[in-house]
Amino acid sequence: MSIVVILIFAIVIMYVIKQMSPGNIRQITTEELKAKLRNKDLRLVDVRTEGEFSNHSIRGAINIPLHTLSNRIDELEHDKEIAVICQSGMRSLKASKQLKKNQFTNVVNVRGGMNSWK
Repeated sequence: MSIVVILIFAIVIMYVIKQMSPGNIRQITTEELKAKLRNKDLRLVDVRTEGEFSNHSIRGAINIPLHTLSNRIDELEHDKEIAVICQSGMRSLKASKQLKKNQFTNVVNVRGGMNSWK
């Protein structure tokens, strides 16, 4: 195996690890989310598709599918804590990173997503 192939493989592995890591995004469990839902300063954003959301959702959540977030980001308040949820936690992590890049400072990702909601 040549050194170039090894380097390309290492770069791909590093990229995948970086994409999957939460970085500087705080993570909470669904149990922690339940406690936070009593806080009126919390905005729960569900980034699943409209179909997924209409099938099963958490009362009070607003549905902003991940693919529409950049166009609808102005619907969210910078002064509120934003908890982001999806089905498994992967799309919500991407959305959380996107919100952080857009100057939202109080963002949490719900680890495990709706798969963990009971």
